[in-house]
Amino acid sequence: MEQNTTNKLEEPEMLYPDLAYNIERMQLEFLNCSDIMYRNCSIGGLNRATLIYVDGMCDVQAVDEFVLQPLFEHFRRSSMVDEGREVELKGIFIPTLKIRIVYETKEVIKAVLRGETAIFTEGNAFVMLADLIKMEKRAIEEATSEKVVRGPRDAFMETLRTNTSLLRRRLRSSKLKLESMTLGSLSETDIVIGYMEGIVKESLVKEVRARLQKIQIDGILHSSNIEEFIEDDVFSPFPQIQNTERPDVAVSSLLEGKVIIITDNTPFVLIVPMTYWSGLQAADDYTDRFMYATFVRWIRYTFVHTSLLLPSLYVALTTFHLQVIPTPLVVSIASAREGVPLPAVIEALIMEFIFEGLREAGLRLPQQVGPAVSIAGALVIGQAVVAAGIISTPMVIIVSLTGIASFAFPLYNLGAAYRMLRFPLLVAAGILGFYGIVLFLIALSVHMVTLKPFGVPYMAPYAPMSTGNLNDVLVRAPKPKMRKLLPWLAKGKSERFPKRTK
Repeated sequence: MEQNTTNKLEEPEMLYPDLAYNIERMQLEFLNCSDIMYRNCSIGGLNRATLIYVDGMCDVQAVDEFVLQPLFEHFRRSSMVDEGREVELKGIFIPTLKIRIVYETKEVIKAVLRGETAIFTEGNAFVMLADLIKMEKRAIEEATSEKVVRGPRDAFMETLRTNTSLLRRRLRSSKLKLESMTLGSLSETDIVIGYMEGIVKESLVKEVRARLQKIQIDGILHSSNIEEFIEDDVFSPFPQIQNTERPDVAVSSLLEGKVIIITDNTPFVLIVPMTYWSGLQAADDYTDRFMYATFVRWIRYTFVHTSLLLPSLYVALTTFHLQVIPTPLVVSIASAREGVPLPAVIEALIMEFIFEGLREAGLRLPQQVGPAVSIAGALVIGQAVVAAGIISTPMVIIVSLTGIASFAFPLYNLGAAYRMLRFPLLVAAGILGFYGIVLFLIALSVHMVTLKPFGVPYMAPYAPMSTGNLNDVLVRAPKPKMRKLLPWLAKGKSERFPKRTK
C-alpha cells in the first residue's frame, strides 16, 4: 500500500477522486509554508471538502459566506456521491462567484499562489477555483518622478489590473488591446502588452512579443528586469526604452502607435520604441499653451546640454585655451586659483564625485532628512574645500551650476546617462582641450545616430530628417497643427527590424 502511494506521488499531475490523497499532495507541495491555510467542511464526522488558500491574499469573509456555508448546506442535503455531483457542484457558486474548473495539480498550485481559493471535494477528480483574491494595496497617488503643474494627478501603482483600468478610463475603445503573458519560472509574474489596433504596426507588436517570450529568468521583480532583456544595445549608456508612471503619458504613446509593457508589482510602465527627443519631453509640454511650452522646452534643452558640457568647457578653457577668455576674466580666475595645488581637471573630477555622492546620499536617507543633509553637506564641504585652498571658487560655481542643470531632465534614466558621460568627457577635455571635447562629441553623435531601438532611429526625426514631424521637437506647435501619427511608425513603412546586438 505504501509503495502504491509513493508511485502515485511521483506521477504527474492529474487530480484523483480521493480527497485525502489530493490534500496529501498539496501538503507535500506546500511543506513548511505557514501562510497556506486549509479549511475542512465536515458533515457527520466525515471530511467532505477542503478549501486551500493563501492567508493575506484571500478574502476570508467571502470564503465563509460564499463557499463554506453553501458547501455545508449542499452536503446536508446530499450524503452520497453520484455521477451528477460534478454538474451539481459547479452550479452552486456560479451566481455569486467567478468559478473555473481545473483537473491538474500544477494548475491548482499556480492558482492558489496567485490568490485564488481551491475547493477540493470528495469523489471528484477536479478542483473548483474561486476568485476571491483580496490583497492589501496602496491608494492611487500622485506621480513622484513626473510632476506636473496642470494635468492628471493619478499614477500607476503596483497592482496590474488597477493599471489596466487607468488606461481603459482614458481609452474607451475596443481597439485598445491588452495581451497577457507570464514571465519568470519561479515568480510567475503577470505581464500585459498594450497597443492600439489599427494604429500600431503589427510587426512592432510581434517583435515586442517575441523578445518577451525569449526571456529566460527565475524571477521578474520589476519592469527594469525586462528592460535590459529586450533593448537592442545593452552596452549603450542611453536608455532605449522609455518608462513612465503617468497613465496620460502611456495613453498618448499608445495613440502615437507605440507599445506599452505593464508589469505586475511595479508602478512603472515601459514604452517602446523610444527616441532621444521623447526622453526630453515632459507631460507639462502638452498641458500648457504652446508658446510657453516651447519656451520652457528651449530652457530645458539648454540646461540638459549644459549639464554635460559646462565642466569640460571650463577645464579646456582654463588649461589650454586661455586666449579665448577675456583678459579681466582670466585675471579673476587666476587670482582665485592662486595657491590651489591641483590642476583644473582633477578639481573638476573631485567635485563631481563629491556632488554625485551627496546626491546619492540624499536619495538613500529618509525623506525628512535627505534633502537637509544633502544641502547642508554641499554648503559645508564647498566652503571647507575653498577655505582650505584645495578647490578654487570658480570650480565650485561651475559644479553647482552643472548640478542644477542636471535636474532639468524629465526622464531619470537619460539624466543618469549624461551624468555618467560627464566624467570621460572631463578626462578628454583635460588631455586634449577643445579637440578632446569635439572628438568625444563626434563619437557620441555617431553612436546615437546608429542606435535603432525596435527598428526606429534614435535621433528621429532629425537623423534621418523627417520634416513632417519637426513640429514637436524643438518647438511644440499648436495642437491643431500636430500630426496624430509619427511618420517613422506609420504602417506604410518597412516591416523589417534590424538584427539585435548580442
